[in-house]
Amino acid sequence: MVNASKFWDRMAKGYAKRPIGDEDAYRKKLQITREYLKPDMEVLEFGCGTGSAAIAHAAYVKHIQATDISAKMLEIAQSKVDAANIENVTFEQSSIDEFAAPDQSFDAVLALNILHLLEDRNEVISRVHRMLNPGGVFVSNTVCLADTMNIFRFIAPVGEFLGLLPLVNVFTTQGLVESLTSAGFEIDQQWRPPKAMTVFIVARKAG
Repeated sequence: MVNASKFWDRMAKGYAKRPIGDEDAYRKKLQITREYLKPDMEVLEFGCGTGSAAIAHAAYVKHIQATDISAKMLEIAQSKVDAANIENVTFEQSSIDEFAAPDQSFDAVLALNILHLLEDRNEVISRVHRMLNPGGVFVSNTVCLADTMNIFRFIAPVGEFLGLLPLVNVFTTQGLVESLTSAGFEIDQQWRPPKAMTVFIVARKAG
């Protein structure tokens, strides 16, 4: 069984060098997200990786608390923030399950390419809902493999057992939407780039 933090530590350098697959889609997601950001906002990003999204959004908010389970990913993220002289992004090594935050302490939460890597997305989504202020937004970009590659639900456990893959949960976009709405979110925007396996969703906590 692969240890998730060690897996992503091994992947960190290569991940940091990997080019963006769809530049236009990436920029559109940044643009949509920024429509919801305000200068006085406290933001949480979990599963922040090497910090690219936090860095991209830092100028639009008061503060971003960014977490990841990989120390190596965070080392790269911190070096990028230091090089750019960004002072309102704070990094912490933590899983979302272990991250401690009072209820209603964030105005926005970002979960980019991480929900399908969690053991219990429903519990995490419920935790996010509690951490958000009324009217706060949950921005996610998620691989929904069951929409196009349902067979991966049989491949993923083998890859994890052999240490070739981290935990990967296989579910549909509809399943993800149901998880969000069941937790009390309203879907504000939902977009899937052409031919993409990911769905980009902005969900709002009722104010």
